[in-house]
This record gives sequence, structure tokens and C-alpha cells, in this order.
Amino acid sequence: MKIGTQNQAFFPDAIIEKFRYVKEMGFDGFEVDGKLLVDNIDEIKQAIAETGLPVTTACGGYEGWIGDFDEEKRLNGLQEIKRILEALQQVGGTGIVVPAAWGMFTYRLPPMVSPRSQEGDREAVAKSLAFLNEAAKETSTIIFLEPLNRYQDHMINTVAEARRYIEENNFENVQVIADFYHMNIEEDNMAETLHHNRDVIGHIHLADNHRFQPGSGSLDFKRLFAGLKKDGYAGYLTLECRVRGENPEQEYRSSLAYLKQALV
Repeated sequence: MKIGTQNQAFFPDAIIEKFRYVKEMGFDGFEVDGKLLVDNIDEIKQAIAETGLPVTTACGGYEGWIGDFDEEKRLNGLQEIKRILEALQQVGGTGIVVPAAWGMFTYRLPPMVSPRSQEGDREAVAKSLAFLNEAAKETSTIIFLEPLNRYQDHMINTVAEARRYIEENNFENVQVIADFYHMNIEEDNMAETLHHNRDVIGHIHLADNHRFQPGSGSLDFKRLFAGLKKDGYAGYLTLECRVRGENPEQEYRSSLAYLKQALV
């Protein structure tokens, strides 16, 4: 297993310097913002060639959720995601991380009544995934469907719910991304969920129980990594977390060292 990272506020702004910095820190790959990739693809190709640091995946960088209440936004979002997939194909990226929505609605906060039925939610998400499954086939990429916790999305909260879309629709180019932070909130047993869904989990996001850097909270990464290794998981473990501490850069480096030790 290899460890990747998303961007952090203390990373350099210039693309080549960003790639050099991530490589120097000791990461194995970079999960890029989709818009940054599309808008700067030639520069990113040059950065990959110089540093040898691969773009593993994309996350974000489009407007309009695949389960958006607004149909125009949903359709526009699909076109933007397709362009990101085309760019990923050019740089050798595996695929894009896609939740049903983020921050659009939750049953856990007022008004607690969705403007659309659950059947309507499922229809919108399934239609979007059908389109993206074909786009992913055309670009030899993968759609990594992400369950979010109940406070950030109301449609897909568990790995089992994401799996259901894949099985019911026979999507060949859709897999599940398991996010440790969201799983810590939603899953009864994280290790068992990872094991029972090992055949559909193609990507993993890392954060500790409180969303900050791994090693600063209560999750047992060594135990979870041991289960992944036993099941033959060969994808990336990508940091998607906030960083706290007086020196964020040093805290991030320490977190990476902690994760590498947990992999041993």
C-alpha cells in the first residue's frame, strides 16, 4: 500500500514547487483538485515528469453534485466530471472521488424534511452514475463513490449503501472509497466493513476520528491497516484531513511517519 495526500494550505502554491514539496515529504502520490488538473494539465504533466510523483486521483473541482436537487446543476456537474476524467487519463490517474452531495441537505438539522423523496434521490444518483460509468469506461478510469456522514449528506452514508448502487446497476467502472473519518461515525465496525466490502473498495481516505491528522486521535490505524493488508488491498491510502498543532508542517510530517510505522 502507498500513501498519498491531498493539498494542504501550507503547501507551495506553484504547481512544480507543490509536487517537489510533496515528493520531498515522502508521499507516494498526489490527489489533485479536478479543476486545478483541467486548467493546468500541461504544467502538471511537466511536474509529474520532473518529480516522478504520480497524480493518483482527483477529488472535487466541479460544481453540481451527482445527486443535486437542481437538475441543471446536476447535469453541468456531470460534464465537468467527465472533463476531469479525460484529464486524468492523460496523466495516468486512476479516477475521481465523487459523493452524492456535500452540505446540500441533512435529516439531522432543520428543516429535516427533504425537498425530494428518497426514491427521487436514488433515481438522480443512479442516473448520474450510469452516465459517469460510461465516461469512466471511455477514459479507462474509475468513479470512486464516497459515503459521507449523516451530517454532511443524507443520501449515501455507509459503504453498504454505496455498494448497493454498484450491484443493482452492474456498474463496472464504479467502486467505493472508504473514508476513515466518515466510517468512524457511520459504521458499526470499521474493520469488518473494510473486510466484507474488500471486493468493491478501490480507494481510501485517511483522517483520525476527529478529522485531524492521523495519530492525533483515537483510531487504531495499525489494526485497520493489518486487515487491509491481509485482504490484499493494493490501492492508495490518501490523507484528507485538517491539521492542528503549532507547526502544521511538522505535524503533517509526523503523521506521515506515524502512518508508515503503522503499515509495518
